Amino acid sequence: MKKIYTTLALASLIVFSSCDLLLFPETGYNEGNVEVDEEAGESQYSIREDMKGLRDAIYSSWTKDIQEKGYLDWLVYAECRADNAYGGNPGTGELMAIEANRQDGENKNVVRDWDWYQTQVSNCNNIICNIDRIKEADPSMTDKEYKEWKSEAYCWRAWNLFQMSYLWGDIPLVNTIPPAITSENIEEVYHLYYPGRTPIAEVHAQIIEELEFACQNAPDTDPANKHLFTKAFAHGMLARIYAEPKAGLQDWNKVAEHCAAVESYGYKLVDDYGQMWAYDEADAVRNTSESIFEISWTKSNGNWVWMMFHRNAYNPDDSYSWIKWITPSRDLIAAYDAEGDTERKNACIVYDEAIWSNYYPGDAYPFMHKVPTNASSIILMRLGEIYLLHAEALAMQGNLAEATNYVNKIRTRAGLKEISTPSSQEAMIDAILHERRLELAFEGFRFFDLLRHDFDKAKAIHDAMPEKDSYWQPRFPLTEETVYMPIPQIVLDNNPSLVQNPGY
Repeated sequence: MKKIYTTLALASLIVFSSCDLLLFPETGYNEGNVEVDEEAGESQYSIREDMKGLRDAIYSSWTKDIQEKGYLDWLVYAECRADNAYGGNPGTGELMAIEANRQDGENKNVVRDWDWYQTQVSNCNNIICNIDRIKEADPSMTDKEYKEWKSEAYCWRAWNLFQMSYLWGDIPLVNTIPPAITSENIEEVYHLYYPGRTPIAEVHAQIIEELEFACQNAPDTDPANKHLFTKAFAHGMLARIYAEPKAGLQDWNKVAEHCAAVESYGYKLVDDYGQMWAYDEADAVRNTSESIFEISWTKSNGNWVWMMFHRNAYNPDDSYSWIKWITPSRDLIAAYDAEGDTERKNACIVYDEAIWSNYYPGDAYPFMHKVPTNASSIILMRLGEIYLLHAEALAMQGNLAEATNYVNKIRTRAGLKEISTPSSQEAMIDAILHERRLELAFEGFRFFDLLRHDFDKAKAIHDAMPEKDSYWQPRFPLTEETVYMPIPQIVLDNNPSLVQNPGY
């Protein structure tokens, strides 16, 4: 049997490979890393159980792998590039470079995040590209399973592609798994292994189409399990996507429509804001009435990302000897204090003693507090966010009174007085962005919320922080080019079809 060996482009291989190609996951892909059998069959997946295993892995493995690349690093992009958090650890050069807007194509965080998102898309493709064929061949797969499993893969792929478009703009959009490379077909399949960049409008258009399928066919809401891609999640993602202007598909009527659809599924704001991240001696809270999608753990099979922010309440002395990430900024603390917003401030920020004092005195050091235990969920979508996105859509449609009602639902829950209806659309949007800052702090929205409405507003806040507060490191001025991350240099070196983002 003839076999060939090839060095595949890093990004492309991650997109197309199945799990059995990850031979050197710690060091990346190397010369001779992949053995391609020219006589191999179409796919290693052939029966219902293969699809069930891949579907189950979305929840047991793929989403739970989010902790470093898709969550911790995302908070750096969203919170530390704006005004909510200092990076936290000056010894982490890659993190601090992103905060200071001096990242480049060699930045290790950027490299690992590109790889991770591409891997998640590849995982989803293994379901999406095979399930139709297997449904036809294996009658044991029910129609309900087929539609739900495909919808769940669509949802996870949509989330990852959308995050990538936030970070890099135009990205490779891959919807196939290429055949093995042979001497006879190399010219034909070359572009599949070395894809170019797809315009962001095309990426978002595909996401919309796939999420519309999921809105009809994804699982229903399960109050006992919010670690589940549901119809409501699909509607929530569509609301986020239609709110974004960069793809030219912004439609505030659609945003309001999909927010209303999410609200129709029976979610309710919890009475106490801090309940969503609460815990007792036995366990952490999960699956609240407000949660739409969360990644959940147990004490015995817990997350590790808590150690990057503060302590694990179940083992307080563990990993508390080094500086933490995502340190709450003085500007954010002042914003809570100006509102008298003690409920949300106390849920988001906790003070503790520390043996370091790089941003605050060590005897009263503030920490990000939304992962207080190893059993705490990471919440990726909840009703409070949807209410404020609905308010935004209503404001952009000119319905300021109803937009104010949604804002006041959030403020009332936080124990704050209601606001009066602003006199202008601009003032209403400013009020909503302020409320989103306080409500959604450390959930990965701030920088992108500012960009959504006004680059100049985002730039003004970004550039002013070091002038307002000497604890911010100096920043390169934000430009319309550097709102995006650079494509990793190793990806460009390996894939001649890709070009670097302007400004790098």
